[in-house]
Amino acid sequence: MTEPLRIDIASDVMCPWCIIGHRQLTQALDATGTDYDINWHPFELNPNMPLVGQDMTEHLAEKYGSTKEQSEQTRQQMTKLGAELDFDFRFDDGVRMHNTFNAHQLLHWADEQGRKNDLKLALFSAHFTDGRNLSDIDVLADVAAEIGLDRDEAHAVLTDQRFASDVRDAQRFWIQQGITGVPAMVFDRQYLVTGAQGVDTYTSFLQQLAEPAA
Repeated sequence: MTEPLRIDIASDVMCPWCIIGHRQLTQALDATGTDYDINWHPFELNPNMPLVGQDMTEHLAEKYGSTKEQSEQTRQQMTKLGAELDFDFRFDDGVRMHNTFNAHQLLHWADEQGRKNDLKLALFSAHFTDGRNLSDIDVLADVAAEIGLDRDEAHAVLTDQRFASDVRDAQRFWIQQGITGVPAMVFDRQYLVTGAQGVDTYTSFLQQLAEPAA
């Protein structure tokens, strides 16, 4: 029996293009009937972000030189794309970027219980739809509990930072592979695709991957 297609995705839950790319990819996977196994990996877009976070418009202006008008235009584009992919972006005034190191540690813990994908998607919704503070360990523990994980254990994992070194090591590995931005998707451990490429592009790529096997 053919093994599922392994897909490794370096990602940060602060990245809107990561959830857009994931939705586009899964649509393409379903359309092509591809059996797949998605593995999420940690990547911090803003490792020096303070726990209090930063206003998103202010952050984009500082990091990329984006004007308020450019930021608004990008948000409208992402909101439209999200709606087409059944994901609800809510870029209200005052939406903030947050430090995600704790979120990555919680995802590492969830992976040990086979729930990493579920938690990852829940965190995307918690941030982009509900505007929750994902640097707050109480909020993170709540999100874990909402998908059926043990809240007390989730809180303990973040309080004692038991997976901090594991997450740092995993991040370092992907940086050493040359990953500088997300989403970065590696198919079958050898083909790198970066960014949110669109359903048609992913579909074409998956069809090409399947040709040698056929």
